[in-house]
Amino acid sequence: MLDIDNQTLVKLSNLEKLEEIALVVGQQRNIELIFVDEKTIQEINKMHRNQNKPTDVLSFPLDDMGVIDFLLGSIVICIPIAEKMAIKYGHTLEEEVALLFIHGILHLQGYDHEIDQGEHREAEKKWVEYFKLPSSLIVRTME
Repeated sequence: MLDIDNQTLVKLSNLEKLEEIALVVGQQRNIELIFVDEKTIQEINKMHRNQNKPTDVLSFPLDDMGVIDFLLGSIVICIPIAEKMAIKYGHTLEEEVALLFIHGILHLQGYDHEIDQGEHREAEKKWVEYFKLPSSLIVRTME
């Protein structure tokens, strides 16, 4: 269900939580999850979104490429940014990665907080509460 490619030196614990999130939120479709550094995510962000800056998470749904398959898509999470956010918000790196992962999965499913009427925020809030995680990504940026 979940294929993790950690391209950083940071070792994350509790990967079982990510597996559970992938199974439940990802609707039993396979998801590729890649952990990268700031330089790598900046290059990806520039290439795919024309944004020459690092970001915390990027999602690449296969449906956008005309491929509907057992693979829902790929999510790229920047571990150094996740570490900074975890410190800033007073929770663990694993919790921050879980929050970013949920956020990314919802993007893979077509949610887009930049243009919707709050649907992404509500879905994210529901799953964050379900998995008993700290304040969600969208919620805390709107506070």
